[in-house]
Amino acid sequence: MLFQALDCSASGLTAERLRLDVIANNLANVQTTRVPGGGPFRRQMVEFMALPLGGGSPGGVAVSAIVGDPAPFPLAYNPGSPDANAQGYVRMPNVNPTSSMVDMLAASRAYDANAAVFSDAVKEGRAALQI
Repeated sequence: MLFQALDCSASGLTAERLRLDVIANNLANVQTTRVPGGGPFRRQMVEFMALPLGGGSPGGVAVSAIVGDPAPFPLAYNPGSPDANAQGYVRMPNVNPTSSMVDMLAASRAYDANAAVFSDAVKEGRAALQI
């Protein structure tokens, strides 16, 4: 049971760390109007899947995919940009810095919660060994 708790919280730590990395990459590219594949940077999102409990599996969470946000690209008027269309508008990345910061806070809190569970499980294991 102790090792299952450690495995479960460790999977949460790993998943939330990747989520934080993806959010940081989104924020770093908030002004990137041209990527190698063409067009502006598309916001990336992490999708999780639950790992089943029982049957030898400890449960937890895993990253199932990192997908692009299908939201449309906003337009910004900047006629001097090399990426501007004939009317002077540039397609900007679909990254909203405010919502990205909220996502980052949520991921950080989830990471902290998993770290606390992991720490408590280690403390319980040490206490059990002292009995």
